[in-house]
Amino acid sequence: MPVFQLSKKNVFPPPELAEYDGLLAIGGDLTVKRLLNAYAMGIFPWYSEGSPILWWSPDPRMILLPDELIVSRSLRQTIRKGIFHVTFDTDFEEVIKSCASVSRKDANGTWITDEMREAYVKLHESGYAHSIESRIDGNIVGGLYGVSLGGAFFGESMFSRVSNASKVAFVSLVNMVKAWDFLFVDCQVTTEYLMSFGARHVSRKEFMELIDKALLMPAHKGRWT
Repeated sequence: MPVFQLSKKNVFPPPELAEYDGLLAIGGDLTVKRLLNAYAMGIFPWYSEGSPILWWSPDPRMILLPDELIVSRSLRQTIRKGIFHVTFDTDFEEVIKSCASVSRKDANGTWITDEMREAYVKLHESGYAHSIESRIDGNIVGGLYGVSLGGAFFGESMFSRVSNASKVAFVSLVNMVKAWDFLFVDCQVTTEYLMSFGARHVSRKEFMELIDKALLMPAHKGRWT
């Protein structure tokens, strides 16, 4: 399949035309409208500094159904001890900045470029992107961020400066969206970390069917508390 070059128009090719590795298109921009259109079609941006914007739609897709969340015994004990105080949407910019600065074993540098940070801050200000923070003594020591549309949460990145900080934030997120009857949390690509929580693969066709249902559900737009 060819990789499509995007124009200034806010349109994407059908996700099923993506390459074997999930790469669908190149170019375009990171405006709020285009990002929302992308997520509604099961597409997300992922690229490195110095690269043009790359748009992806992997098949299969890794997701977590809230009812299938697995919390290990040791993590349950950590949560019960109250080591971390979890907050929502109290410092989105700090969370995405921290996600961008964390070193990763499987990558050089970061895919969260300045352009990406600015774009997702605008998404947050528009009420669609959210952060979950794990704090100790008021200081953020871990967390994650993502995008919410209807009954779907599209996870983007997480970080941890203290053991279990991002795990506690993730469990808090899943419990929150489960209470709101969200259909799924999108994990995008396969990691053993997320599989340990019960995340699993679905086909692109199944994923798109879930998105269609999720978009019909009430939106939880604005600051989460």
